[in-house]
Amino acid sequence: MASSQLEPIRTGILLLEQETAYYAPQAGTHMTEQQPLNEESSAVQAHLTTMQGVIQRMAENSRSCKVWCITLVSAILVLVAQTGEPKHALIALVPLILFLVLDTYYLALERGFRKSYKTFVEKLHSGELDSSDLYFVDRKRSMPKQFFARLWFFSASMFSFSIWPFYLTLTGMTLFAWRFVIP
Repeated sequence: MASSQLEPIRTGILLLEQETAYYAPQAGTHMTEQQPLNEESSAVQAHLTTMQGVIQRMAENSRSCKVWCITLVSAILVLVAQTGEPKHALIALVPLILFLVLDTYYLALERGFRKSYKTFVEKLHSGELDSSDLYFVDRKRSMPKQFFARLWFFSASMFSFSIWPFYLTLTGMTLFAWRFVIP
């Protein structure tokens, strides 16, 4: 090949070597020393987007629990009304309690991920963020480690404003249907 034909190849190889030398960490240095982690970093943005996605999924799961609970309790009450056996209306409390526990679990997870997100952002702004924080999404970092503390964490979620009014109202309506509506 002629020298003029090899020139673009040599230029491409030289540029590739320069890029590799820029991105490859030098011996004894961390990646964070090569590329500081800040708000504009694509890795930080990807991590924040992932965390926001997880939080959004937990909120969506909580909403789905409420939708399914209303659907199942209503269907059970309609079937009980058709049979004319009022004592069977109490069966509707079973899915209600199960969805209450599941909804509480999702809310506790969402709160744990929100706390983890907040901790990540605080570390980012204070300059304490390490590259290992970017590739680790875990709710356990923000949740208590002791059993009773974790039980309190979930109990606090159970007494949340987004849980009790909904399930208490649905329980009241089910009991009202059992006592007064279903013959």
